[in-house]
Amino acid sequence: MLKVSPHPDYPPEEGRYLRGNDFSPVAIAVILKTDADKIPPEVEKLVRAGIESGAALAGTVQTENIGFEKIICNIVANPNIRYLILGGPESPGHLTGEAMKALFSNGVDEKKRIIGTDSPHPFLFNLPMEFIERFRKQVTLIDLQFKGDPEIIRQAVWSCYQEEPVNFHGYSLYDLGAYPEPPLSGRITRRITQPWIEPADEKESERVKKIKEQIERSIAKGKKE
Repeated sequence: MLKVSPHPDYPPEEGRYLRGNDFSPVAIAVILKTDADKIPPEVEKLVRAGIESGAALAGTVQTENIGFEKIICNIVANPNIRYLILGGPESPGHLTGEAMKALFSNGVDEKKRIIGTDSPHPFLFNLPMEFIERFRKQVTLIDLQFKGDPEIIRQAVWSCYQEEPVNFHGYSLYDLGAYPEPPLSGRITRRITQPWIEPADEKESERVKKIKEQIERSIAKGKKE
């Protein structure tokens, strides 16, 4: 099957992940529901199992917005990645797993809000729509959430490498080869963490700008007086 070189900037986004085989067809995202400096041993084992079994990238994801945006940026920069294995527990505060599944199933609306999730802030505000659509076309989600056995992760990665389809937990898996479009590369630049309070359109942005200018003039006037 055809393999290609990732974008020279791959992976463009930093994060809590390990880099493995650039020509692997699979990446691993394990949900983290604790602070980044308190990663449980069982989560570390899942990440290690993924990378040691041949994944391209394996790491943790905590938030349903910037966390997802980093994953998307890194994956679309490498067309060889055709599967994303989702593992780990659920995050009660973010509903990260639910949001990821909804992203694959439903996509996003015109405001880049993930459709069909109860996650509190499921906005991919910092990404161009092209990246989101490409991610959903390029990658198939393998849902192994709540399955905490590292051996299952290893079997999933092995299945994604096969030349002929194999049945794995209801999925028909094999190495599809590289996605037939060039890699995309871009970084998260604005890093808006509260898109739900951002202006909805250009007109609203202009109104907000004018209000801010008025406030600044009032403050400046008050200092002079």
